[in-house]
Amino acid sequence: MTEKTILVIGTYDTKDDELGFLADVIRGQGGRVLTMDVSVLGDPSKPCDYSKHDVAQEGGSSIAAAIASGDENRAMQIMAAGSALLAARLNSEGAFDGMIVLGGTMGTDLALDVCSALPLGVPKYIVSTVSFSPLIPAERLAADTQMILWAGGLYGLNSVCKASLSQAAGAVLGAARAVQKPDPDKPMIGMTSLGTSALKYVIPLKPALEERGYEVAVFHATGMGGRAFESLAGQGAFACVFDFCTQELGNHIHGSNISAGADRLTNAGQNGTPQIVAPGCYDLVDIVGWQPLPGKWSDHPSHEHNRLLTSVVLNAAERIAVAQAHCTQLASAKAPVEVLLPELGLGEWDREGADLHDADGLATFLTALEDGLPPRVKAHRLDCHINDAGFADKALEIFDDWRAKNLV
Repeated sequence: MTEKTILVIGTYDTKDDELGFLADVIRGQGGRVLTMDVSVLGDPSKPCDYSKHDVAQEGGSSIAAAIASGDENRAMQIMAAGSALLAARLNSEGAFDGMIVLGGTMGTDLALDVCSALPLGVPKYIVSTVSFSPLIPAERLAADTQMILWAGGLYGLNSVCKASLSQAAGAVLGAARAVQKPDPDKPMIGMTSLGTSALKYVIPLKPALEERGYEVAVFHATGMGGRAFESLAGQGAFACVFDFCTQELGNHIHGSNISAGADRLTNAGQNGTPQIVAPGCYDLVDIVGWQPLPGKWSDHPSHEHNRLLTSVVLNAAERIAVAQAHCTQLASAKAPVEVLLPELGLGEWDREGADLHDADGLATFLTALEDGLPPRVKAHRLDCHINDAGFADKALEIFDDWRAKNLV
């Protein structure tokens, strides 16, 4: 097997032993190691392949400037900018096959920038004392970031710490050996959805798009899925998006922790990627199921989906706010946008006769959305439900028209 090279990043002045152990395990498993020091004040016990001076200079600054700032946050941001740029350049030169960063809150803040600078398919691991923490906002996560909790890793090596680090070393090296990177020659469609009990359009659309020669990636719109979708859209990974479950936007504006970030519904358009949009499950806001129901939702109908997720049903005013947010986000698009507005419902549970059916609420929402859309965004009223064949047929009709015009 061809040896793989792993880029190991960290503050070698304070975590020399831990980073050295991580590198030794990688080498012991047959991998190669490149080291990058992102320290500011101290120095490693032996030179790194890329010194702290190299890192700061890559970002257009210097260690002297970082120290002179007199502020640990500003100093680490200098190192974050330099390490992200240096890692991106080294990746473009084929210098490494996978990347791992070790750190506490400072190192994790830097690591998130480095991961975002690398494309999908480059294994990127963060070993952190705050992995999976609410300290980490959704919009900072690259689409395929992997996080490992660094147990017992605050200060020095011990058996608990070694257990975490050795698994991390094996994970990043194994990922570098096993990864199958996306095929750049096959155009990809990005599609958002929930499970097929709520939104069923993926069933006819995926094979129909594949028959047209496109790969289809479907993202679970429950916060992290939408974050991955937006991250890749921002990288220009998609030929077109079928963004048919925008519920995360409602989650965000109504204060739910289940958010894909403030930039939901913007990255494809700002990157020049054509968008076909429908506000699937617009009437629900998801909240963390194992926490008490916030007081603002106490008078709203709610449904416990499972022990992780509870959904509350929005009232008319809250639905109008969601409609307005869609209009604001879509206004920045630089490519064609067409919005599908099914008049018979936007989730399986709001069909006539179903538990969440609210004809007046739906009509109010659709009118607010259609009236507020920017002039260059084309809206289509559809006499069907989002899960009916007519919805998928209209989406394909628009897509095929764009194909004929060489827009996708």
